[in-house]
Amino acid sequence: MAHIIVVGNEKGGSGKSTTTMHLATALVRMGHRVGGIDLDLRQRSFGRFVENRLAFCRREGLDLAMPHYLPLPEIDPADVPEGSNVYDLRLDLAIAALEDSQDFLIIDCPGNHTRLSQVAHSLADTLVTPLNDSFIDFDLLAHHDPDTGAITGPSVYAEMVWGARQLRARAGLPPIDWIVLRNRMGSQQMHNKKRVGDALAELSRRIGFRVAPGFAERVIFRELFPRGLTLLDLRDLGAGALTMSNIAARQEVRDLVTELRLPGVVANF
Repeated sequence: MAHIIVVGNEKGGSGKSTTTMHLATALVRMGHRVGGIDLDLRQRSFGRFVENRLAFCRREGLDLAMPHYLPLPEIDPADVPEGSNVYDLRLDLAIAALEDSQDFLIIDCPGNHTRLSQVAHSLADTLVTPLNDSFIDFDLLAHHDPDTGAITGPSVYAEMVWGARQLRARAGLPPIDWIVLRNRMGSQQMHNKKRVGDALAELSRRIGFRVAPGFAERVIFRELFPRGLTLLDLRDLGAGALTMSNIAARQEVRDLVTELRLPGVVANF
């Protein structure tokens, strides 16, 4: 069965879809079979990325690495058994259609709390939580005292992950490997960056996640989206010499894949 990777938190703008896009295409480039599901039924950033990528490949006659993306199937309300949740059934159908034919299944969650997101977290073998490197986003994981910096208790998202872990334990499933990515770490404001880092390190020991560096703020991510491209595609397109920023960004993708410690994966791109 496919190893399920869930990319999620409950705050928009943290880089979930950018992380999903690059991780999915990186794994395909390394020869793995990758299925993808987008649970943000309104914005559909991951789904739109795959559609843009397919359209670009058709226009240009290219064959780029492509995850097997599957929209959630529609279900006639008349076919929903009494007492069942239609969203649970839609997600079950999508996973059943992919899990036996793929090595990895990547699920991109919306930036808010939904029934679909909650269920997906309970299915995660690996959970990736991108987080902007600030105390605004840190508050998603835990509350802290602004004067002393002491953590005063878990926040809503951490409690939701805890609930997902409990469900997996009761079902006899392996524990979730949870990685928090520090996105948009600036080179300035070193004092604040250290404070966020210290708080994450303390919290990671208390509630059980690993901390990893994510993606810096780069304009190129927004420029590539309309064509469904990632940084890993630039050389395939004959882009010539990469800028130092692009080279650094490629290394960030490589570091991410390495840090996830996925079964059978070596970051060889």
